[in-house]
Amino acid sequence: VQLQASGGGLVQAGDSLRLSCAASGRTFSSICMGWFRQTPGKERDFVIGINRSGSITYSTDSVKGRFTISKDNAKNTVYLQMDSLKPDDTAVYYCAATQIFCASRNYKDYDYWGQGTQVTVSS
Repeated sequence: VQLQASGGGLVQAGDSLRLSCAASGRTFSSICMGWFRQTPGKERDFVIGINRSGSITYSTDSVKGRFTISKDNAKNTVYLQMDSLKPDDTAVYYCAATQIFCASRNYKDYDYWGQGTQVTVSS
């Protein structure tokens, strides 16, 4: 699976941003997707994930009510809608795919990764 993330940028606190992750190489409906983020010197942290069909999502507490993930199997794309952004959301965001460990929050369980896109939220 090849993943291509896009949509990052510089925004102000309270703004919204939508990230996209386009997949190719394997039947998209057979894989679960997740978004992780990473800041310098820290491990890659789980943000939000979605199951194969796109019917179930799961997220870390810090983004609940603000971030939404969706999966369009017809377009082979997963989206991360980020609302009410905070400076603490500043990070490089990565999309990732797993064939087996759906709902995992451990980055080691994900087999495929996008290249990362920078999100910077100014106060």
